[in-house]
Amino acid sequence: MKKQLMYAGFFSLLCTAVSLQSRAQLVVSGQLRTRSEYRDGQGAPLSKGAYPAFFTSQRTRLIFRYSMYRLKFGLDLQDVRVWGQDVSTINRTTTANNNGLLLHQAWAEILLTDTTLKKAALSLKIGRQELVYDDQRLLGNLDWLQQGRRHDAAVLKFETKSWMFHLAGGYNQNQENASGTIYNSVPPGNYTASTNGGVMYKSMQFLYVGKKLTSGNASFLFFTDQFSKPDTSVVAPFQTGVWARATTGLYLNDTLAKKIAVTASAYYQFGKTPVGQDVSAMLLSGSVQYIISKQFSVGPGIDYTTGGTTGTTSNTFDPLYGTPHKFWGSMDYFYAASPFGKGGLTDYYFKAKYKTSDKFWASADIHQFSSAARVGTFNTKSFGQELDITAAYNLTKQISFEGGYSHFWTTALLASPTVKNVANEKSDANWGYLMIIIKPNLFK
Repeated sequence: MKKQLMYAGFFSLLCTAVSLQSRAQLVVSGQLRTRSEYRDGQGAPLSKGAYPAFFTSQRTRLIFRYSMYRLKFGLDLQDVRVWGQDVSTINRTTTANNNGLLLHQAWAEILLTDTTLKKAALSLKIGRQELVYDDQRLLGNLDWLQQGRRHDAAVLKFETKSWMFHLAGGYNQNQENASGTIYNSVPPGNYTASTNGGVMYKSMQFLYVGKKLTSGNASFLFFTDQFSKPDTSVVAPFQTGVWARATTGLYLNDTLAKKIAVTASAYYQFGKTPVGQDVSAMLLSGSVQYIISKQFSVGPGIDYTTGGTTGTTSNTFDPLYGTPHKFWGSMDYFYAASPFGKGGLTDYYFKAKYKTSDKFWASADIHQFSSAARVGTFNTKSFGQELDITAAYNLTKQISFEGGYSHFWTTALLASPTVKNVANEKSDANWGYLMIIIKPNLFK
């Protein structure tokens, strides 16, 4: 009888193990993305006599996703390079300017509540991860850049069918120190740390509250980041202590009567800038897309970020760690590439998109860019106009092609010393690209 009970118990344990194993899942996928670009004034106007640039960059990723009982695990290996940056017999990916092979993501998400609880879940996601929230205006993975963006952080999540509560934090150090916590926040190589080209934060924390709507979502964000204090002495570039900054606001995305898609956001920034200046700044945005049919939609919008100074207080808004390529023109003149001063930005735009099916879509956007604050003695605030035309075709679910052309009509203000600082500038700028994206599913 005892043996029968023992065998029954062993069999039950074996069945439980097999059942758990059967629910575990490993997915291995990849991505190879090549992008050939023609740059004749991308990021900033070229001087007369300067020649356009042409190159091909490549991102290669190997992506692992594993899920089992109360645990998810993610790992992204990534290599980014320009064709020809390494001669055929020498590997130079360890140099600062050629950040090639790196660990893009490495995280684990632990389900702290039991799986039997269906209406709510509490989990902890820890490790190197992308932070993607709402429309990615302030927190995004910056996927347009081949290297993307990620954070070393811990995110505590409480989620129901209609609510999301995320509490997160990160604390950065350069190495395992024997004493002290001073952090050298200057990013290595030629990559900027924030959307606005600033230094990397020493630490950050945020609270995100989201509510699902019938045809969209609404959210509240409170984000605070701290920066190492610069030191003017020759002993070290930074000193003990931090400057703290906070950004908070609301976001809304909804569709009215199944015909009008409305997006709006408002954020306020206060505290200290990374260089210790008082800051009081705002970002306001709103857009409307009229859904004429399942294939075609059009609509206007406006983005406004404050700039300039009031006394000793900076009014220049920093859009944190978002995806500027998605909002402020495909040529990346603002909040990406080279800086454009501290006068803020006003962007009036009109967008149109045509989508025949899941196979093909095309869009055309026109922007009027202006400085939010008056710059020097210029009588105009206009930076110029930009036209962006983009199209994409999906050959299969794993293979797609995307291309685009952009033209910028520049002004003297845009090229002036306090904005882009380009002498003897061309009055027009052009940019075009062709991207091939291959995303094979290697194993499941």
